[in-house]
Amino acid sequence: MKQIEVVAAIIRKRDKIFATQRGYGEFKDWWEFPGGKMEPGETPEEALVREIREELDTEISVDKFLCTVDWDYPDFHLTMHCYFCSLKSEALHLNEHEAARWLTAATLRSVSWLPADDQILPLIENELR
Repeated sequence: MKQIEVVAAIIRKRDKIFATQRGYGEFKDWWEFPGGKMEPGETPEEALVREIREELDTEISVDKFLCTVDWDYPDFHLTMHCYFCSLKSEALHLNEHEAARWLTAATLRSVSWLPADDQILPLIENELR
């Protein structure tokens, strides 16, 4: 089975978390935490900074490691390293996603999350409470 290693930014602003809706591919319209594939030689933190710059035209601080999720999708195995991050600037531009929302602990489950991303919701809810 194909193996994919990615990083995910759980961007936090006070009591809210930033979520993005995929605008392309097999999982179009599902919600996820922004991020993407690590490139050879990159640390997870370097990959996150690069991916968020590419996807959202903004700069982040990588604040704290949350967890690593391993998930088997039908066509590949995903390893996703998740980090709490904060924005260095309020400016955000969706370059790859079709929508985005700031979600609270109460609204975190109001969107249809990709299965791997769904696995970390209890950890995020604990952090927000």
